[in-house]
Amino acid sequence: MASHANQLTLPGVGARVVAEIQRVARTKGVSLNKAALSILERGAGVQAPVDQERRIGSSLDRFIGVWTAARARAFERSTNSVEQLDEKFWDDSFARHECVRRVAQE
Repeated sequence: MASHANQLTLPGVGARVVAEIQRVARTKGVSLNKAALSILERGAGVQAPVDQERRIGSSLDRFIGVWTAARARAFERSTNSVEQLDEKFWDDSFARHECVRRVAQE
């Protein structure tokens, strides 16, 4: 007796979902069933998105919320020096920039 455990019917799939399945099928050159399965796997979190390595801003998401409060405070203390503004450096840098701009305009 054959098992149909791997077969699934989804009534009421909306036009936007069908259009996305068709787009993925065309783009990947696969059947509608394979495209739909790929979308389901990605949505369920069991398949990494194809473009994950090119995505900006999500590569460190797995670390969000994993630090203890003590570790976060230690990090804040250790990076506090980069928050300090060296006003003399910026004043001198700005002055040099203004001088170069004036010379270039003459």
